[in-house]
Amino acid sequence: MPQQPHPKESPPASVSPGSSWHLRLLRLLLWCAGLALASIAALALLVAVALAAAYPNLPDISDLSDYRPKLPLRVFTSDGALMGEFGEERRNLTPISDIPKVMKDAVLSIEDARFYRHGGVDYLGVVRAGLANMGRLKSQGASTITMQVARNVYLSSEKTYTRKIYEILLTFKLEHLLTKDQILEIYMNQIFLGNRAYGFAAASEAYFGKPLKGITVAEAAMLAGLPKAPSAYNPINNPKRARSRQLYIIERMEENGFITPAQAEAAKMEELKIKTGPDNSRVHAEYVAETVRQLIHAQYGDETYTRGLNVYTTLKAEEQGAAYRAMRMGIMNYERRQIYRGPERFIDLPADPKELEEAIDDALTEHPDNGDVLSAVVMQATPKKIVAIRQNSETIEITGEGLKPAQSGLSDKAAPKIRIRPGAVIRVALTPKNTWEITQLPEIEGAFVALDPRDGAIRALVGGFDFNKNKFNHVIQAWRQPGSSFKPFIYSAALEKGFTPLTVVNDAPLFFDAGVTGGQPWEPKNYDGKFEGPMPLHTALAKSKNMVSIRILQAVGAQNAQEWITRFGFEAEKHPPYLTMALGAGSVTPMQMATAYSVFANGGYRINPWLITRVSDQKGKILIESQPPFLNESMRAIDARNAFIMSRLLQEVARSGTAAKAQATLKRTDLHGKTGTTNDSIDTWFAGYQPTLTAVVWMGYDTPRSLGDRETGGGLSLPVWISFMETALRGVPVKELAAPEGVVNVAGEWFFDEFVQSAGVRSLGLEEKAAPNPLSGTPGVQELPPTDERKRILDLFKD
Repeated sequence: MPQQPHPKESPPASVSPGSSWHLRLLRLLLWCAGLALASIAALALLVAVALAAAYPNLPDISDLSDYRPKLPLRVFTSDGALMGEFGEERRNLTPISDIPKVMKDAVLSIEDARFYRHGGVDYLGVVRAGLANMGRLKSQGASTITMQVARNVYLSSEKTYTRKIYEILLTFKLEHLLTKDQILEIYMNQIFLGNRAYGFAAASEAYFGKPLKGITVAEAAMLAGLPKAPSAYNPINNPKRARSRQLYIIERMEENGFITPAQAEAAKMEELKIKTGPDNSRVHAEYVAETVRQLIHAQYGDETYTRGLNVYTTLKAEEQGAAYRAMRMGIMNYERRQIYRGPERFIDLPADPKELEEAIDDALTEHPDNGDVLSAVVMQATPKKIVAIRQNSETIEITGEGLKPAQSGLSDKAAPKIRIRPGAVIRVALTPKNTWEITQLPEIEGAFVALDPRDGAIRALVGGFDFNKNKFNHVIQAWRQPGSSFKPFIYSAALEKGFTPLTVVNDAPLFFDAGVTGGQPWEPKNYDGKFEGPMPLHTALAKSKNMVSIRILQAVGAQNAQEWITRFGFEAEKHPPYLTMALGAGSVTPMQMATAYSVFANGGYRINPWLITRVSDQKGKILIESQPPFLNESMRAIDARNAFIMSRLLQEVARSGTAAKAQATLKRTDLHGKTGTTNDSIDTWFAGYQPTLTAVVWMGYDTPRSLGDRETGGGLSLPVWISFMETALRGVPVKELAAPEGVVNVAGEWFFDEFVQSAGVRSLGLEEKAAPNPLSGTPGVQELPPTDERKRILDLFKD
């Protein structure tokens, strides 16, 4: 019988097709998983090998613990006002402790909110960025602040896998070496933010004209938007895009709990004042700053622009500002009296409003404002009114007195190049009455320098009308004829030859033929063309009589005078020993004149002008320090008595002579000085001092030509000096010079005591028995009979 199966055993099961498919799939999955693990292991091994190979080649970042970025050269006044900045990068290194919390919060909100919680690479941020790239979240970056520091400080901007590996390695290295605050400090100072600004402190100055410590939430949010794209989010060039990003950052600050909803709303409503024009808070001392740059570069070479040197000068900010304003005002006042030379350019005015706006913007960009002399494009022009457009579409109207400087350009008969018509690019300025007037950029130049006669410290210096227009520093580079402002040095030489303030000289015509001059015949004249006859020296100097100066130089001797003036710092070869020297026909610079007049102001000492007091590095370490020199006898140029009597003579000039406006305006008696006007009014001068301050003003054309028949040192240069002194001497007590030993006062006039005791009568030329008068034998000098006044003085001497 057939064998029966065991009742507990089941017959063999057949394999279904479905089960076979599942097995094959399982095997495939296991195989893929193994392959993936192997690939991951291989990739990890490859990455490990790559990292191991790359790590030794990483740059040494230990110097970041003592972070020293490229810092510009900065030049300051003695009281800490910024005058100039030189370097490719504008940067103001600011410690993390000095960076306002609101600025740090704004940056962290948009750049790396988890900065203090991750180890350098924000893996959560990477995932978030990946989702954003797939369109599931708002676009966000994955680079942390540490990664940005690694990239910005050490790596190039190329996008390669190799650079990315180095970036990650540097990130870990930075996190290991530095604290979070150190990393953030580097970032806040290193990042480029447009407008040549590096770091948020520099950006705050560049965009808002204010220090970072005074930043608001709204301003911080605006600056925090710049790192992503400094050009695209620049509030000056792209205000709409900058505003949009600012609002987003304010929202991020609120989301991260850095500000409250109320603060966020207030920040969104705040109207920002973006700095679009020149920095009016900076002291205008461009010529001084450039001089300092040259001096420092000679010492430090190219490190000048990267080392972060801070240079402090002897200038005082208030006095420098006063000098700048006075010089420009004096030049522009002269310009109002000149013939209108016409618009600077003519442009077509498109009918399309958008194209019109662009045309006006382009024209004003090509003709930028020059300080307070502003550019504008004429839209309408009649003899009674001009309507013009300024920057930012500001419309201005010029009427009445404001049209007078350009009346010739408004005439129907004006030449095409002169006529003011729609499309003309003109210059305008605000008057003291806050109304507009038409003007023009001046062609005349000027120079101003003020220094302390007690030690030579330069207190103010303006080398020209505008540094950007003309970088030639007229204070130290312009060699010009000083005219009558040079006469005091001839008078000083005469005092040493026996002259006194009461020596009488004849103001009468002189004529020198070719045999005397060695060239052309010479017949000098006084400025007013008049001759007043005999007069004492003090009157002759006060009235600036040319004939008297020539006769004095004849008596002193041109060779002797040439040697004498070198005591004041003048160069002999610049002043040939001819009689024309008496009228200031040689060559001087305004700085030389300031130094020379200081000899009278300080009692006879020759000081050397100096400018730099100290140089420090970015950490405040003093590298160079200068001390003011003390006056001593080794610096003596002339006798103290000579300086004192010359000061008395120059005081009379400022009281009753050609510079009488000085004492009359400033209401103080301790002012001394001399005007100067050369032939044909080519150069005008005023050189003067108060015992604590010497100042010199020059005005003229770079290519010498007449300033006008009626232009003089008293009318053109003296007002600039007075305007400056109004500020510089405010609160300074009147200081009369003390009489030194060896002088005696007789009837209100001062003399060397030996002339009074043994030769005082002789010095006046009153008696036949006296020794020869200093003028005796001088050609063209008239010996005068005694007058009642001279007899009275003679009686005083006898008593």
